[in-house]
Amino acid sequence: MSGRDLRAFITSHRTSDIDNLVVRMKNGLCSQKYKPVDYKQLYALTEEKKIASVNIKLKIRKTEQASKINKEQILLKQHHQVWWQEHKRQSENRHKVEAEIQTFLDERCLETEFLLDVWDLARNLSKERETYQRNTVDPVWQLREDLKFRLSEMQGSLSQQSSLGLQFNPFKVLEQVDFVKEQQKTFLDQLNLERLALERELEEYKAKVLVYSSEEEAILFHEVPTELLALECPYPDLKTSVLREFHKLADEYWSKLQEIDHQLKVIFRNFGWSEDDLWVFQTVITQYPSDLQRRRTLYLDMLQRYLPDKSRHELVVHEKALDRYHFTRNQHRALMLNWAQAREAFLLKAVMTIAEACAAHEAEMMLANNRRKQQEICADLKGKVLQWRVQQEEAARLEVAIAARRKEKEDEKERLQKQKEMIWRAEEKEKVRKYWAEKQQKWQELEEKDLLCLAELKKLMTEQAFKDRERVKFRQELLEKRWMEKKELALQEAHEEEERQRRLEALRQQVAIVAEFDPARMMADTVASKARMGIGTEEEFILQRPLFKLHTYSEQQIISDPRVRIELALREAELHNTLYAKEILPKIPPLKLPRRDMESTVFKI
Repeated sequence: MSGRDLRAFITSHRTSDIDNLVVRMKNGLCSQKYKPVDYKQLYALTEEKKIASVNIKLKIRKTEQASKINKEQILLKQHHQVWWQEHKRQSENRHKVEAEIQTFLDERCLETEFLLDVWDLARNLSKERETYQRNTVDPVWQLREDLKFRLSEMQGSLSQQSSLGLQFNPFKVLEQVDFVKEQQKTFLDQLNLERLALERELEEYKAKVLVYSSEEEAILFHEVPTELLALECPYPDLKTSVLREFHKLADEYWSKLQEIDHQLKVIFRNFGWSEDDLWVFQTVITQYPSDLQRRRTLYLDMLQRYLPDKSRHELVVHEKALDRYHFTRNQHRALMLNWAQAREAFLLKAVMTIAEACAAHEAEMMLANNRRKQQEICADLKGKVLQWRVQQEEAARLEVAIAARRKEKEDEKERLQKQKEMIWRAEEKEKVRKYWAEKQQKWQELEEKDLLCLAELKKLMTEQAFKDRERVKFRQELLEKRWMEKKELALQEAHEEEERQRRLEALRQQVAIVAEFDPARMMADTVASKARMGIGTEEEFILQRPLFKLHTYSEQQIISDPRVRIELALREAELHNTLYAKEILPKIPPLKLPRRDMESTVFKI
């Protein structure tokens, strides 16, 4: 606890209050300070407060319910917006894919028999869709429009109810609607059965394709490329080494791929959800784009709506497992891409290595043939080299003589140039000497003028300082004189006031009366307490008195603190921002250590 907190525990109890308490207890119920308690009024106030508290609780409950409904509406609105965006995107993708497939079939249908069969299948499906719409969907829409028209007629012509009652038979309309419902239900059941059969068939084809793809991966990793086998190398050991390195690289990537596949199987096995739940989870998450605000909150809320049997904890756990599954799938995809790149790079490097080996072998064969030809040519060139050497020595001798003559000419020209430069430099030095002499004379004249101005300015400043001292002395004497006059006047007024009070007291003693019982006067403030608190008094105006009282430190007290003096010394030396200053300043103690009860413990918790 600090010294500031200690003041909150100091009580203002005085021993004189005990007598007052004793007097009040003696008076009892007759005391005018205390009154009897009205319990009925207190019960009424308590019931009123309870009713108000119940009303406040109801308002709070209604507010919480309204807030919950508003939050639910906002979530539904955001779900609706995301659903419409996803519906628009899927519709656009569907139209785009259908257009691309139709364009591809129209352009390539005549090239292969398979594409021609696909084109015929697409045309038959389009015809079946049109037939289904004409036989099932159009009657429903026609019935709907007919019912809307009849309802509008019944609401618009209320005056002709009798005639309409004869023309419109609601039981027949209901029978017709029920018949259409049964028919639509039958059609939808058939379509669902066909959909399930197609899904099972697609799953079987998918399993076959996946099995075939795993076999392809094994062949891709362990089969040696035909380009590498078809290469011809003059060194059999080199080709064997290249094939061994390829098998080593393939085994390394294959072990990594098997490890990732095992991780995928383990993660998928640990899901523990049905296929429909997995499909719903994946579909809902893909509907919400990654740049959407509060994306995770929205799709978790939608998943809780679609999968009410799953808790939020199960959804979060499955989400983390699905993230791990996608991460591992990305690793699998990246590994396959890296394997393809490494395979291409290894194949290119092997081709280049074997090509370099072939080139080196051909170079060795050509080098042997060239060595023999060179020995024959060297004999012919030897005589020509000796003749050329003699010619070169004669040419070098002539070039040396010509260079010596040229050097003599250049030396003479350089000597004349140096003489001209020395004459020019002497002239320039003379000009510079004259310039600096004139400059020095001007500087001396300016210095003499500045000294004269400085002497005059000092003289004026001395005179002004003497006048200022005289003025200050005069003002001080005048102020002391006025203060003495006011003091004498105050003493005289105090003496007169004492004399007047003495006479009044004598008169008051003559006409004094006995005071009556007055509790209000007894509990009110006295004149002395009011005077002590400054109520009703007027402060005397004193000349040169400051406007506000300042409770602070003087300049001498601040400068006497060793921390301030050391900080000023460091600042003058421009060392106050160094690490030494930051380390030493907090360790300097103050001139007077603070008391223990004045030390704060707020930051020591």
